[in-house]
Amino acid sequence: MTEELELFRANVGRFVAEEVLPNYPQWEKDEIFPRSLWNKLGEQGLLAVDIPEEYGGCGSDFLFSMTIQEVFARANCGSVGGPMAVHSDIVAHYLLNHGTEAQKQAYLPGMVSGDCVGAVAMTEPGAGSDLQGVRTAARRDGSDYLINGSKTFITNGQHCDMVIVVARTNPDVSGAKGTSLFMVDSDLPGFQRGRNLEKIGLHASDTSELFFQDVRVPATAILGKLDQGFAVLMSELQRERLVLAIGAVAAAEGMLEDTVAYVKERKAFGAPISSLQNTRFKLAEVATDIRVHRSFVEECKALLKRGELDVATASMAKVSCTEMQGRVADVCLQLFGGYGYMREYGISRAFVDARVQRIYGGTSEIMKELISRSVLA
Repeated sequence: MTEELELFRANVGRFVAEEVLPNYPQWEKDEIFPRSLWNKLGEQGLLAVDIPEEYGGCGSDFLFSMTIQEVFARANCGSVGGPMAVHSDIVAHYLLNHGTEAQKQAYLPGMVSGDCVGAVAMTEPGAGSDLQGVRTAARRDGSDYLINGSKTFITNGQHCDMVIVVARTNPDVSGAKGTSLFMVDSDLPGFQRGRNLEKIGLHASDTSELFFQDVRVPATAILGKLDQGFAVLMSELQRERLVLAIGAVAAAEGMLEDTVAYVKERKAFGAPISSLQNTRFKLAEVATDIRVHRSFVEECKALLKRGELDVATASMAKVSCTEMQGRVADVCLQLFGGYGYMREYGISRAFVDARVQRIYGGTSEIMKELISRSVLA
């Protein structure tokens, strides 16, 4: 498995070096990467690799999917790696684990090829992390449902061909009990993409507003069971949060590698700044921090494969690794000095891209709340 993984890692690295890195600066300026990249990713077998072969996937191990995330994160390409994770590791697995056979056959092959880009629409302008406060509603109309509402901060919102929408289907009960998930095709009447939101980081990743005005979908578009969408969301959050933790560690490893190369070349007071005790001590601290968290995410990978990754442990990984990523970004940028503040140096992008990691997928504060419940149980 190790040899096969390393060969796969090398292939992903070649794709990133040849197809992504040369174009990445322009995509960042454009604040979106081209839709055609999804098809290139599919052609190279880099989308939803752990989806079973009967649905067009490779049936690979979870570790192969995480290898893709690690390569993109380490290469400082979070604006592509993040959307890929939403598509491959979140949306595709919602479908795989909770969809009907007809739903899987309808969407998964296209998700593997890149012909169908997936998104998930949870967050709303007034709800934020409170998924129980969702106001988007799906009202029964004959054998169909009419969806009305709005969403924001939706990754892949500009490119998506299908979006899983979180909507209230039973207004008479609490949000957790009256929420359902709907698979909505983006070409349906009443579906409207809002603007591509401007962010301080992850510029090439499209993050959008979405609007639904009497969007009619059949009852067969429900993912999972009626009024039980919240349970589906919760069942997949451990994987999502581990993906973010793994990406955080890999991004930190990439920052350390770039910083070590820089301090060996950059001179101050007639010698490389790597000879300064402060530089050596800071890098020692960073390297230790990263290694500790690498060990933790490797443990979590094994737990997930065995079906034993619990809410508290996944939350620990997410909060600890993303907070570590922020610390590493700050230290490494400081070691670059004034050049670290210049956009021509990748560390500046890594610094701003790291900030959102402590927000999406559940804020650090939400993670601490979940962990505390386990500690105090």
